[in-house]
Amino acid sequence: MSERLILASGSAIRKRILENAGVTFQVVTSQTDEDAVKDSKPDWTASALAARLAADKALAVSALHPDAHVIGADQVLSLDGVLFDKARNKTEARERLLAFRGKTHELHGGLAIARKGEIIWQHDEVSTLVMRDFSDVFLADYMESAGDELTASVGCYAYEGLGAQLFSEVRGDFYAILGLPLLPLLGFLRRDGVIEP
Repeated sequence: MSERLILASGSAIRKRILENAGVTFQVVTSQTDEDAVKDSKPDWTASALAARLAADKALAVSALHPDAHVIGADQVLSLDGVLFDKARNKTEARERLLAFRGKTHELHGGLAIARKGEIIWQHDEVSTLVMRDFSDVFLADYMESAGDELTASVGCYAYEGLGAQLFSEVRGDFYAILGLPLLPLLGFLRRDGVIEP
């Protein structure tokens, strides 16, 4: 590997995706004020907001590590035109899952790479997920089993595990749904000489 790579995210699943792919990298979490970004332009579309947050995170860490390629990533969930953040607690997670039940929502993913304080590559991807009309008993059992995963992702589910049972249909890339579109990312890293071609 000829270039240093940094993941500007504290997300355990993003870290695991890169590790499982055999990529060498460091984690340096960004201190980006996401609420300030959202408040700066209240009429953001979900895709534009995800792209902006990913870029801001990459740029914030790139300012501290200009010699490295810095990956920023973010996801925004959209349901019937309403944008959702991560749930703050289990009560809010339950309300969200009830609101999503039996409906189709979209995950808008933004991915950016910064180097020397500039964005050198961006990628966005939209996944469509149909949540099945699960029973209240299933929801109670799911919430008990899911634990902290309820507040770890924007959709209150860990799709790579137990959360898959919430859905009847999914259209989109598996890795993008998890929060890191891996194949486009690896393609860019190869082209730019960060990992072996």
